Amino acid sequence: MAVLWLIAILAMACMTALRVISFDMELATAKIHGSRARQVAEMGIAVGSNPVVKRSDPLLRKMGGDSGEGFEVRVVSEGGRFNINAILLSDDKALLSSIFADWGLDIDQAQEVADALGDWVDADDNVSLNGAEKKDYEKAGRINQPFNRPFYDLSEVRLVRGMDLVEAVRPDWRDWFTIWSGGGLDLNEASPELIAAAAECPVEQADIIPETVRGIDGMRDTLDDVPFQNPAAALDLLGIDVNGRPDLAKRFTVNDSTTRIESIGQAEGAKRKITVIVRNRAGKPALLERTEEIIP
Repeated sequence: MAVLWLIAILAMACMTALRVISFDMELATAKIHGSRARQVAEMGIAVGSNPVVKRSDPLLRKMGGDSGEGFEVRVVSEGGRFNINAILLSDDKALLSSIFADWGLDIDQAQEVADALGDWVDADDNVSLNGAEKKDYEKAGRINQPFNRPFYDLSEVRLVRGMDLVEAVRPDWRDWFTIWSGGGLDLNEASPELIAAAAECPVEQADIIPETVRGIDGMRDTLDDVPFQNPAAALDLLGIDVNGRPDLAKRFTVNDSTTRIESIGQAEGAKRKITVIVRNRAGKPALLERTEEIIP
């Protein structure tokens, strides 16, 4: 009986050792493939950063056939998002409260979040009508907040009181904002939804702007594109008088020089995504931000 028990114990030990070895091998393989996927994504970033490569260039997508190795790059203007620092520093909290209300917050909640955002970036400790300053955060057990400076990263926005409500109704709110663009919303790059929010008009009406930019063929980045050279011409299509509504006109710009380059590298089933934001890609580019993430 003792021999049989010993054999059983040894068998279990062998099985356990085999499982551990198998797990270690899988982990090592995943690291190798992940590392290669990251290298491939870096190749995509190098291609996308070249100012000669256009946003519709087939070079931005390269797949290796049977190996499953390759990259896919997306080059877009960062000006197609709202610069949240620019909005707050220009005291245009009405735009933010309008956006939050359209997303599903009631008017009072939207105004409270907008005021709290304004209090976070201003340099004083004076509380806005519905805002939050140092004492309000201390009551919630949070010290050394607000920072009383512009946001250095979009992740900081989540620290502001009330942003949990915004995230609950709009989990993808980050896709609407940036801290890196030149300031105004680029009318040549923004989606109809963002243009409509800033111009205070229906989305169907705002769609005339990207439709005009795309030209006759309806495709972006082709020879017949007709980008606007100044915001006034685009706003005129929307029926907005820039002299009568300077508050709306200041929300827009054209030809922002900040570019977002997203590269997804793939190798043996592993995927890695690298995102870089550069300014003046066509001249002497300056790297503003770089992030990496694992894609399941």
